[in-house]
Amino acid sequence: MDSKHPAGRLPEPPNPIADDGDETHFCGTCAFSSACIAAGYNKPELAQLQCLVEHVGPFRAGEHIFRTGDPFRAIFAVRSGTVKTRMVDKEGREQVLGFYLPGEVIGLNAIYPEHFPCDAVALDTSFFCRFSFPAMSALASRIPAVQKHLFRLLSKELGSASLLAGDHSADERMAAFLMDLAGRYAARGFSATRFHLSMSRGDIANYLRLAAETVSRVLSRFRSQNLIRIEGRELELLNPDALRQLGQALLPD
Repeated sequence: MDSKHPAGRLPEPPNPIADDGDETHFCGTCAFSSACIAAGYNKPELAQLQCLVEHVGPFRAGEHIFRTGDPFRAIFAVRSGTVKTRMVDKEGREQVLGFYLPGEVIGLNAIYPEHFPCDAVALDTSFFCRFSFPAMSALASRIPAVQKHLFRLLSKELGSASLLAGDHSADERMAAFLMDLAGRYAARGFSATRFHLSMSRGDIANYLRLAAETVSRVLSRFRSQNLIRIEGRELELLNPDALRQLGQALLPD
């Protein structure tokens, strides 16, 4: 029995929420915080960015933030919760496209077609900052730091399919997936080794193009190899270096 965690249960990590509680500044983990830092938090121009923000939610698990075909008028920064994007074909088969965590932006892939090409579905209770995209574009043209950051977000969105590239084993895909999540949580100031998996095994399998049974077997194998501890959806990475080495072919340098 783990003396630190009775009955061997993992402690629940704090619920990540992209909000520093200071209304005079932008949220500390906001998707645009680095743009604000680059320009200087209290510059009058950045007050214009804050004026564009509309806090929306809550969206409960299973509810849509937007649906395929909806007109594109805004992008959404996740304040708390987790979101999956998906496409559903004419036969009703779902294809999971990605998962979004606090501080990340959904809706960028709708800029060119001017309508949303996929659904965005809350995986748990979620809140968002809604940015009017026409107003955001106008502001970006006047503030180079905001424009640069918007381009970075677009570039990141284009490169998000790397976990699915090439002919890689299930172990490699899962290791890369876990390390990708760890890196994204760490980038927002959360724990890089202990977090809640809001997505189901089925959603993870769908995203990684694996069978749900395969995902369960891989996680069990990682646990037996002392790479992870997992209790329900509470996950702890025990050997991140080994996981990174296993998934390195699918991870950025």
